[in-house]
Amino acid sequence: AGSIAFLVVNVFLILIAAYINLVVLALTFIMEVIIICFLLFTLEQLPLPLEIAMLAIFSVICLYGTFASLINSTFGKTLFPMGPTLFKVTLEKESITTSPPCLTPFSHQTSGLRTLAKFLDAGGVCGIPTDTVYALAASCKHPEAIEKIYNIKDRPLEKPICICISNLEQLTTVHPPFSPLLWEFMRNVYPGGISCIVKKGEWLKKLGIGPAYEKVGTKDSIMIRVPDHTVTVHLTDMTGPLAITSANPSGEPDSTHQDMVISAVSMERITKPSSPLCLQASYA
Repeated sequence: AGSIAFLVVNVFLILIAAYINLVVLALTFIMEVIIICFLLFTLEQLPLPLEIAMLAIFSVICLYGTFASLINSTFGKTLFPMGPTLFKVTLEKESITTSPPCLTPFSHQTSGLRTLAKFLDAGGVCGIPTDTVYALAASCKHPEAIEKIYNIKDRPLEKPICICISNLEQLTTVHPPFSPLLWEFMRNVYPGGISCIVKKGEWLKKLGIGPAYEKVGTKDSIMIRVPDHTVTVHLTDMTGPLAITSANPSGEPDSTHQDMVISAVSMERITKPSSPLCLQASYA
């Protein structure tokens, strides 16, 4: 009765072994034959050569399986094959396609930059890469877009936003009243990650800041940047001066990867469903 029970149990072990490898499958199959041999032995119907052959095959498979498993696990690769599986379990995972909370055009493609430029010119807010960290940008042609940046970041109104231009020649054409020392300093550090705080004046309106004059900088001064980043420079060439600030929510670590910006926008949608969304430039 015990042999018959083990015979039935071993059938399930054979099915399981079919999903592992050929060595384990052969081992369980020979085990089934040995159990049958044991039943024949109890009935005194077992041919002696069959018993010897099955035990010999069982021993060889056990020795090979043990040796192969030991060597393969020691060297971390398959030096002694264990054979493929007869059946493979294919678990179909539910494909959950979660669309990002904002559009993510590739900023290293011309079509992506044009998409960003159109969005900015329409009064949108974009997350863009810079030479330091990811930033939120808005066109200075749309003061309401700069207000969106404050809402997205939870940025206190007393913290001014700087402007970004593509090159120093844009400044020289509007003739701001800078000292020779400041001009020399700018020529040495731009393009780069340094920001210069200068006095406001009518020259800003000639630069293209006119509509956003009261929204950027403080009442008397403004911070200017000429970033050393191809995407930012080309985008600024297409749109004109941009109002930018770091993309991280106020008081949180800087956003050094596009995913951090997208996560911040996702959280913004959860906490403030009615807040304006931004377009995220992907720099993958």
